[in-house]
Amino acid sequence: MSVPELKAWRAARPHVERFARAVRPWLVRALETVRPWLVRAVEAVRRSLVQALGAVRPWFARLTTVQFTAGAALLGLALAATVVTAAGPWDSSGQRTAERDFAASREVAGGADHGTGSGPGSGTAPKAPRPAPSAPSVLAGLGGTTGSVSAPAEKALGDVLGPLLDDSSLGSERTAAVVDVATGKQLYGRAADEALTPASTTKIATAVAALSAAGADHRIATRTALEPGTKELVLVGGGDPTLTAREEANGNASLRTLADKTADALKARKLDAVTLSYDTTLYDGPALHPIGPDNANLAPVTALMTDEGRLDDSSSGPADRSRDPAADAARQFAALLNDRGIKTKSPGPSKATGRAETLAKVESPPLSALVERMLTNSDNDIAEALARQTALASGEQASFEGASAAIRTQLKKLELPLEGVKFADGSGLDRADRLTANLLTALLAKAAAPDHPELRPALTGLPVAGFTGTLRNRYTDQPGTGVVRAKTGTLTGVHALAGTVVDSEGRLLAFAFLTSSDHPTDPATTQKALDGAASALANCGCGA
Repeated sequence: MSVPELKAWRAARPHVERFARAVRPWLVRALETVRPWLVRAVEAVRRSLVQALGAVRPWFARLTTVQFTAGAALLGLALAATVVTAAGPWDSSGQRTAERDFAASREVAGGADHGTGSGPGSGTAPKAPRPAPSAPSVLAGLGGTTGSVSAPAEKALGDVLGPLLDDSSLGSERTAAVVDVATGKQLYGRAADEALTPASTTKIATAVAALSAAGADHRIATRTALEPGTKELVLVGGGDPTLTAREEANGNASLRTLADKTADALKARKLDAVTLSYDTTLYDGPALHPIGPDNANLAPVTALMTDEGRLDDSSSGPADRSRDPAADAARQFAALLNDRGIKTKSPGPSKATGRAETLAKVESPPLSALVERMLTNSDNDIAEALARQTALASGEQASFEGASAAIRTQLKKLELPLEGVKFADGSGLDRADRLTANLLTALLAKAAAPDHPELRPALTGLPVAGFTGTLRNRYTDQPGTGVVRAKTGTLTGVHALAGTVVDSEGRLLAFAFLTSSDHPTDPATTQKALDGAASALANCGCGA
C-alpha cells in the first residue's frame, strides 16, 4: 500500500530539507556536548524502570500497540527537546538565535555560545540596536542556490572598493582580489598577483594542504610501547599539540586516559616498575621557529607535547611556553603512572624500535576539527603541527623546510596559482612567507567547490565577524557582522584579511586584502579599514 504525498508536505518539503541541512552540523556538535550527560541520564532512567517494572508489569501487559507507540513517541520527543534545549535556539535558517542577537547587543559576555544575555528568551539587551534577522546566512550559495542571483558587476564593485583601498591608513602597499565563488570568476583585482607577506592568512593554505594530504578524518595518535625483553616503556609522540594533561579533556586526547590504559596493560603483564623514555623522532630539523625562543605565540615544534606547551590554563592566544615541551610531557606522564601504581625512573629521550609492542594509544580530534580550531583562534601550534602532518602524508621530512615543500606540492596538485608564492612555515609567523591575493581567493573558492567537500573545514573554521575567534571583537556597528567569515593576519607593519562574504543580493564572494608598510601603521585603524572593505562587500548591491 502506498500513501500519496500530501500537497501541504510537497510545498513545505524543500524548506524542511533546507532547514535540516542547515542545523545538522550544530546538532552534531550539540550531541557531542551532551552525550556524557545523556548516557548518565539514560542509565539512571534504566535503573529506575527496572525497579518499577515489577509494579507496572500487569498494566504494561494490557497496553495496546497504539498506546505503546504513542508512549515511545512522547519519550523520543522529550529526548529531542532536551538536546535542542542544550544546543540553543535556532532560527529558520539554522543560525543560532543567540548568535544573531549577540551581533546586535554587543554587550553580552562571549564564549562558545556567545553568551545568554538578559533579554526574554533571546539574550538581547534591552537597549541593544535592532538585530538583522534578514541577513543572508553565512556560506549561502554552497548548495548551488545562487544560479538565479546575479554576480556583482565588476565596474560597480570597483567603484565601491577602489576608494576604500586607497585609504592611506592601509600603508604603502596593498593588494586585493574578489572572486565569485559559484563560478570562480575574478570580479575585482588590484595587484592581485603580487606576493606580499601574508601573516596568519598563511593558515588558509596550511588548512587546505593538510586536508588534501591527510584527509579530514585523520587523527593524530600518541602511544606507549614496551620494548621486548626489557622493562623500557616508551612514550611515542605523534605530533598532537592538543594532547592534554588536564583533568577535563574537552574532546582532546588525554594523557590521563593514556596513563590509565598503559597502567592496566603493564599490570596485566605483572609489571609495576618500568624505565620510561620518550620518543620525538617523528619530526626532523630544528624545533625552534625563526621568531626565536621565549615567544608567547608558539612553543618549540616537537612531536610530543601537552596543552601546546602552555604554562598556564589557557587554550588559545599568547602564553608563556615550556622550553622543552617533550620532557615536560614525559615527566607529567611519569607522575600519572606513579599515581596508578607504576613506578618509573626519570624519563629520558629515546626511540621506539620496530619490535616494540604498542600497549595503549589515544587519538586527537579529527583533522577537520583541528583545522577549524586553528583558523578560528589563529592557533600557531596547531598550524605548525598540521604543516608537519602534511609533510608526513606527502613523503617529505617533518621539518619546517619539508612542511613548506609539502604544502606547495599539495596546492600544486589542486591546480592553484603559485607564481611568486613562498612558504617558510605553516603559521605565517615567518616574514619570509609570500602569498598573493589570487592564491588566497583561489584557496577559498576551491574549499567551496562541490567536488572538494573534504576541504570544507577551511571555510567553516574561519572566524565569524562579531562572533568568534579573532573577529569576535571586530566589526562593531558594521554591516559585515555575522555575514563576513575571514582569517586575520597581523605582524608589525603587515595586516591582511581573507575570507568569504554574502553580499546583499545573496551571492557568496571570496575576498583577500593584503597590506604592508615600511613604516608601521596604527593597527586598530588599519584593521578597521580592512573590515570596512569587507563590510562594503556585504552591503554591496552591485549586481549587473
